[in-house]
Amino acid sequence: MRLLFQRLHLLPRNQMFSDWSVRRHFLKRSPVCFKSRSFGAAWSIHGFVTIFRSTMSGEDLISVDYEVFGRVQGVFFRKYTQAEGKKLGLVGWVQNTGAGTVQGQLQGPRSKVEEMQEWLKSTGSPKSHITKAEFNNEKTIDSLEHSSFNIVK
Repeated sequence: MRLLFQRLHLLPRNQMFSDWSVRRHFLKRSPVCFKSRSFGAAWSIHGFVTIFRSTMSGEDLISVDYEVFGRVQGVFFRKYTQAEGKKLGLVGWVQNTGAGTVQGQLQGPRSKVEEMQEWLKSTGSPKSHITKAEFNNEKTIDSLEHSSFNIVK
């Protein structure tokens, strides 16, 4: 804890963010993070990515599973889902199912996950046609269980 406090204390003010955001240092690398609730910050194990969470927002991290139905395979749905998840700063995974649907898991701040849920229900990839999206197993988590947003094959 003392090391984490020392690192937070040494950062310039312009590197503090009011919401979840990523500050990449030196190289582009996938973050492998843990979250410290007491300081509202997450640190990458390798030190290349630093994620800050505003202590003022009080926004919880959540995890939710999803499944999207309709014309969602063969239309780059997984690729667009991964891109949108990364854009929103979420982590998780997406994969095709044998039943012709797409399923996965989202993790991140509640507001960003809700934004992604709306995207999955109504937008998707340009050539997709979504008939419905189901969301299950929503839970509050203390730390992110994934390091990035992956396409599972």
